[in-house]
Amino acid sequence: MEEKPVKPFKIARRTVFNTPVVTPVLRLISTLVLKLIGWKPIGKPLEHQRFVLIGAPHTSNWDFPIMLMVVLKLRLNLHWMGKHTLFPFPVSGLMKWLGGIPINRTATHGVVDQIVEQYHQREDLVVLVPPEGTRAKVAQWKTGFYHMANNARVPILMGYIDASRKEAGLADFFHPSGDLEKDMQDIRAFYADKKGINPQNAD
Repeated sequence: MEEKPVKPFKIARRTVFNTPVVTPVLRLISTLVLKLIGWKPIGKPLEHQRFVLIGAPHTSNWDFPIMLMVVLKLRLNLHWMGKHTLFPFPVSGLMKWLGGIPINRTATHGVVDQIVEQYHQREDLVVLVPPEGTRAKVAQWKTGFYHMANNARVPILMGYIDASRKEAGLADFFHPSGDLEKDMQDIRAFYADKKGINPQNAD
């Protein structure tokens, strides 16, 4: 069956991560909630924000609110990719304000090209992509995030959740070499000791 063309999408410029007055208040609330539930944010604010952010392991619905609070705490201005069914009317506007980009997973190739084009048009852009693609157990990671970074010539920042230590945050930058197989092995090696909130869903 021929793949349907991807409907062009626009990435919102005003989101929860850069809204005057609202964002500082949410950042304070996030800091307090993280302390209350015992989770430690790892990392520091980054001045230059132009990279692909990956987050793993993705094993629970709780990953999203925890990482959202960590991102607010660390002052990242990011967008995240989610399946289009998460953006139904009347909450689609809210989801986009939360940084969401609705993605139809049946046409992933065109999505990669469009994200790359967005990087070419902007000096600062951070897109969060869960490499597992789902919180269910998977045998192999999806490689869309890698192709986005490699084709846009931007680094990959490795974000993570580690429930065993109750830590979540940002680790190291990874610069794609173009050798997909080797680079994916190196990236996954970093996550080998990270435990998800629901470890039974880990790959």
